[in-house]
Amino acid sequence: MKAVVYKGPNDVSVEDVPDAKIERPADVLVRITSSNICGSDLHMYEGRTSFETGRTFGHENLGEVIEVGSAVSKVKVGERVVLPFNIACGFCKNCERGFTNYCLTMQPEPKLAGAAYGFADMGPYQGGQAEYLRVPYGDFNCLRLGEDAEEKELDYVMVADIFPTGWHATEMAGVYPGDSVVIYGAGPVGLMAAYSAIIKGAGKVMVVDRQSDRLKLAEQIGAIPVDDSKVDPVEFVKDQTMGFGADRGCECVGYQAHDPSGNEQPNLTLNRLVDSVRFVGGLGVVGVFLPQDPGAPDELAKQGQVAFDYGNYWFKGQTMGSGQCPVKKYNRALRDLIAGGKASPSFLVSHELPLDKAPEAYRNFDDRVDGWTKVVLHPAGS
Repeated sequence: MKAVVYKGPNDVSVEDVPDAKIERPADVLVRITSSNICGSDLHMYEGRTSFETGRTFGHENLGEVIEVGSAVSKVKVGERVVLPFNIACGFCKNCERGFTNYCLTMQPEPKLAGAAYGFADMGPYQGGQAEYLRVPYGDFNCLRLGEDAEEKELDYVMVADIFPTGWHATEMAGVYPGDSVVIYGAGPVGLMAAYSAIIKGAGKVMVVDRQSDRLKLAEQIGAIPVDDSKVDPVEFVKDQTMGFGADRGCECVGYQAHDPSGNEQPNLTLNRLVDSVRFVGGLGVVGVFLPQDPGAPDELAKQGQVAFDYGNYWFKGQTMGSGQCPVKKYNRALRDLIAGGKASPSFLVSHELPLDKAPEAYRNFDDRVDGWTKVVLHPAGS
């Protein structure tokens, strides 16, 4: 089968790899029709993680079931399914508590938790930027779609990761109807966090970035765009909230944050978040941060540490939630919002491309070329 293979920093190619297949009785085999390129893929693409050469990318996947293992009882051949990027067993201690993002069964390293398709340090599983994908524990991990699955495929594929992740950011921040909310980062996840806050009835949503195409999308969905290359975002937020700061805030950038001059500053958005959210406000951090980052510009960051304004955070009595999203906690509800016409997350899709265009797509998305806001690859057509 054809798949997007990581060759080294800033280098992917589409190659023939061994076909995905049923390996265990609970497996499901899916013909992938849509697989998104994610900002998390870019960390790996740039060589800033331990992702191994020769592996296949792709953790935001949707497709058609073409084969099921002998122990699969719910999912049927021919059904369209969207797959949480978390690979989970459903029965370990963490899964039973709803933390499918930290499954203990699917992570082979005994001191780690959490598994995903085509993701660094999250197990050996191949990604779905390929014609076919093996799905372990298919009855648990496949979310079945309805009769509108093909019509709304671009909406439903967002339920694999970025829509639930944006929603998770607002959940951890505690967004409540009427709240003022600041979102740092207008990439796909930041836009989904803004969109989620708006769906939840936030009174004012401010989105901080400096990419004009992304800020236009933020404005399109009813958020206030804040260009941090033109204004101090912290002061802007305070001016919009009578000097108090926003009620809630979400960090959707992560450890490769840059200042407007292009200098990498891993603590930039975290500290801005603390400063621009009011006393006893809530913070949700879904931007990726790593235990170690050898390619970082300073010694602290190389060790996975940041100079965090903890004194300000403590003094303000804020609460913070962080970590990867447990997609299964939200995906059914978000699927049903789409099915009911209450959500259309595909507004951010800028490009739909066949699998063989993946190298071009990675280059343009990574370079933040104007207009490349979200790319959907179609390995087996759509």
